[in-house]
Amino acid sequence: MHLRFPAFSPGFTAFVWGLVLGSYIIVGMLAIGISKGTALVTGILAGFLIFFYVRLRGADQLNR
Repeated sequence: MHLRFPAFSPGFTAFVWGLVLGSYIIVGMLAIGISKGTALVTGILAGFLIFFYVRLRGADQLNR
């Protein structure tokens, strides 16, 4: 029996990228002493923009 890695939709992959990198930005900003509110707003905004960037530009060139 040959097991394959499951196929994920591009939207799910973009969501994971946005969530992980947005969280990384929040944690990084808190680590250097930026206030929680500023870190949270900046991280959420960055995660949202990363999601859209990966969703629109992150497709594999072979699938186009």
